[in-house]
Amino acid sequence: MLGTMQEYPLTVSSLFRHGRQVYGASRVVTLEEKGTRSKTFAEVAERAERLAAALRQLGIGPGDRVGTFCWNTQEHLEAYLAVPSMGAVLHTLNIRLFPEQLAYVINHAEDKVVLVEDSLVPLLAKVLPELRTVRRFVVIGSGNASALGKEVLRYDELLAAQQPGFDWPELDERQAAAMCYTSGTTGNPKGVVYSHRSTYLHSMASAMGNTFAMSQYDRVLPMVPMFHANCWGLPYACGMAGCKVLLPDRFMGDAKTIVELAESEDATYLAGVPTIWINTAAFLKETGKRLPKVHTVVCGGSA
Repeated sequence: MLGTMQEYPLTVSSLFRHGRQVYGASRVVTLEEKGTRSKTFAEVAERAERLAAALRQLGIGPGDRVGTFCWNTQEHLEAYLAVPSMGAVLHTLNIRLFPEQLAYVINHAEDKVVLVEDSLVPLLAKVLPELRTVRRFVVIGSGNASALGKEVLRYDELLAAQQPGFDWPELDERQAAAMCYTSGTTGNPKGVVYSHRSTYLHSMASAMGNTFAMSQYDRVLPMVPMFHANCWGLPYACGMAGCKVLLPDRFMGDAKTIVELAESEDATYLAGVPTIWINTAAFLKETGKRLPKVHTVVCGGSA
């Protein structure tokens, strides 16, 4: 005899749907050079629908890889939601790889479309002649993208051309949701594929009381890059738990800017690698500042 309760696959799309319906009023804040910009989960979800529709029009289908060459931004979060939920595979590209390694992982993964922040176009353009599978580049922002040639589309224009609403497919929880590559310290980088099920269960584990006890009352500031190990799963865990998400864009290494963002948004949960905390601790000591609302600091990697 088989059970009949809660008989549905554990997928990013179900996690996405839960966050939108239950925590639609929670906010996603992205740091900019002058201030911040903010949207609700519901607004981000609608933009993710438009992104999925645009990618489908570009020929992205089940199992196809979509690369992201991005900072920690709202648009990157939209890709985190849209790409796996439409049945494609999110491939977060490490902006710190050597050019030959970057070209290798894009070709090895067979990325068909790459979303790239305008400020990172010069880095990606260095490997353009070596890319064999990329059909289109979608540039986030209005900066100059001529270095990528003629096959360039603008992110906001693509989304504006779509209607809200998307027919999300039924997915098997064992399907690939995302993939990351190692930094290639020995030989070429090695790829690892995350299933929908593993991502869903990781999000549940992160929210539990014996781990990070994340909830809708938390304001989470991830300084770990969204191209590094799926940002430790925090974008998905925040969606499941309803946390306010504070995204530092390209300013992850700037202690002063990060502390100011944490202060202004009353951050309760910080996550980053040891070098981030060394710089942040030095800045706090030098200025005498404190972050009284913070109750959890997650440190990954090795000191």
